[in-house]
Amino acid sequence: MKWRRILSLDGGGIRGLVSCLWLAGVEDALARAGKSGALLERFDLVAGSSTGALIACGLGIGLSPRQIGELFRAQRHRIFPGLAERLWSRAGRLIDQGISAPRYDGQGMDEVLRHVFGDATLGQARVPLLITSYDTVARTPVVFKSFKPEHAGLPIWEICRASTAAPTYFPAHGMIVEGRLCALIDGGVVANNPTACAVAEALRKNAALQDPRGLLVLSVGTGERNRPIDLRSAQSWGALEWAVPIIDVLFDGNTDSVDYIVRQLVGDGYFRMQTELLTGLDDLDDVSATNVAALEALASDYLTAPATQEMLARLAERL
Repeated sequence: MKWRRILSLDGGGIRGLVSCLWLAGVEDALARAGKSGALLERFDLVAGSSTGALIACGLGIGLSPRQIGELFRAQRHRIFPGLAERLWSRAGRLIDQGISAPRYDGQGMDEVLRHVFGDATLGQARVPLLITSYDTVARTPVVFKSFKPEHAGLPIWEICRASTAAPTYFPAHGMIVEGRLCALIDGGVVANNPTACAVAEALRKNAALQDPRGLLVLSVGTGERNRPIDLRSAQSWGALEWAVPIIDVLFDGNTDSVDYIVRQLVGDGYFRMQTELLTGLDDLDDVSATNVAALEALASDYLTAPATQEMLARLAERL
């Protein structure tokens, strides 16, 4: 089977809720075009990084975008516990991990992922999946592929845990991959926007397809940060001040560069869903009711914009 239709999902923590709402909007556009059925049926390859990996794998086991969005809403406090629980957890980890321990211990994330995916393995996904992570032991990217025999038997929940282990937020995930013990961290370190990885894989799969303009690509973001780091801060900050902001800067940088590269390669077959975040909505782990409501409003406003509706109509016609 040739892979021509690609769905790619960015990382972004709790902002994955925005991606779910936008994917639901794509489903609605398909329905208006008379194309019923699951969103998954419209794509030949689905790629995801970090929270996008969770969404991709959720789609891969048959969940709808709306169901995954509800998962974000219902489980957000287990994944990102509040201050009191974080302080209690940190106190218990102080001896082993020191004062610079990750913000979250990852136990809530583990519980949620185990509950959602159970014993499902990557090879059981209903569509080819490509999930990114990074091994700090070998200092090399790890790209999980459901269609790769060596990865087919790996538990989906562990792959999601590996791809969502954002440095400073969650501990690395230890996992045996291809006979080697890896310490895996967030896929955003490799490609917070995994679209280029997916395009490369599709071109490799389609040996006869020499021109990437023969592809149809939907790349879904989680909102673009615009919070500035002023000149004085950028000049004076050291390791301590940059510790958390540098993660956001690195993720944003590779997201935008991939968008530029794929846009040039694929041309009219490339569709990107992304919008600028309001200041204060860009945190990966702000799961307050106020922030969630604001993210949902932002996602809805983007979907109803005339330019977005026109883009979705064009996309639905081609899918």
